[in-house]
Amino acid sequence: MAEVQEAWIIDHARTPRGIGKIGKGSLADVHPQRMLSQVLSALKDRNDINTDEVDDVIAGCGSQVGKQGACIARMAALDAGWSDLATGFSLDRFCGSALTSVNLAAMGIMSGMQNLVVAGGVESMSYGSTLAQSGVSMPTMDRNNLHLRAIHPQPHQGICADLIATLEGITRDETEDLAVESQKRADEAIKDGRFDRALVPVYHDDGTLALDHEEFPRPGTTKEGLAGLKPSFAALYDYPLDEEGLTYKKLVEQAYPDVKIDHMHHAGNSSGVVDGASGVILASPEYAKSQGWSPKARIVTVATSGDSPELMLNAPVPAARKALKQAGMTTDDIDLWEINEAFAVVALRFMKHLELDDAKVNVNGGAMALGHPIGATGAMLLGTLVDEMERRDLNTGLVTMCTGGGMAPAVIVERV
Repeated sequence: MAEVQEAWIIDHARTPRGIGKIGKGSLADVHPQRMLSQVLSALKDRNDINTDEVDDVIAGCGSQVGKQGACIARMAALDAGWSDLATGFSLDRFCGSALTSVNLAAMGIMSGMQNLVVAGGVESMSYGSTLAQSGVSMPTMDRNNLHLRAIHPQPHQGICADLIATLEGITRDETEDLAVESQKRADEAIKDGRFDRALVPVYHDDGTLALDHEEFPRPGTTKEGLAGLKPSFAALYDYPLDEEGLTYKKLVEQAYPDVKIDHMHHAGNSSGVVDGASGVILASPEYAKSQGWSPKARIVTVATSGDSPELMLNAPVPAARKALKQAGMTTDDIDLWEINEAFAVVALRFMKHLELDDAKVNVNGGAMALGHPIGATGAMLLGTLVDEMERRDLNTGLVTMCTGGGMAPAVIVERV
């Protein structure tokens, strides 16, 4: 039996986030495999990785079909010119895919079974929009999956956001305050160059630059401007989903028959639709020392928790509590927090239930300002957290995020 060993974070990299819309976004015509392979290439070059010795490449991806199918982790590693010995596999935990990839890499190393793993993810949401048009649907929208729908009537995630806000008594005004603050913090971080070390420019196959900066942020966002936006999911609530007249409203009423939803989420207080890729190098201490690598941080613990599939977005709270319990820590022991801003209500509820100081949460903005490339975001958040702990000379951080199906991965890290 191999001894338990630490898992060290050696380096991380990511692409800029490009607007996830065909004809508008700078990464929309870049193959997702190429996005991820360029991140892998940057990590290899920056750290002189001997790719013969990579135990695995793990990539999260939320839509593993077409361009993003066929084990994009392995294909991206081959595309990057890595050794044939460097294997790869892809996984799907919806929005939590990349963070789950990192957590699995940490488990492999901490178990003593692996020494060097690169984990992250990729998502071309501009490509994903074409999949939605072709009829790819949520699990409970599958007409052949009536059995699951009867057990767990899972509505659209945006409707879940509005439902949670209604149940929690969170107002539209509160969500828009957070949205404006997210934009402000992201703008300050970008102008201060806090993301620069992590960013990898993306190039087209002909060598021309596709994107080298964050494309999504809207630093001019104001409360007045957000107040003029119509809720995005109100019209969707009663929209017929099949010939039998199924609606999201009927799904919600199966679990919450008496609720009257206050629709409040829109493009300004929801995560941005973007394209991007990310990667993190994790290694055992012994292997890292043999390569002359200095760790940025170590993995303290990882955890995953579930919660109501019908509400979908609430699992970060129990996931964070589970991770803290495993580590023998309390919220007071965490210096910085990253909770993915899938919707404003997710972060607001998280801070409310854990009684957190918002000055310690998403200090460089979040997905409402920067965007959320589903399969890649978790590793991006982890990299941002590690860099910010170093910049502020702080010691501990926790990352978590909601996912489809009512789940959340979490990780606690400590600077070495």
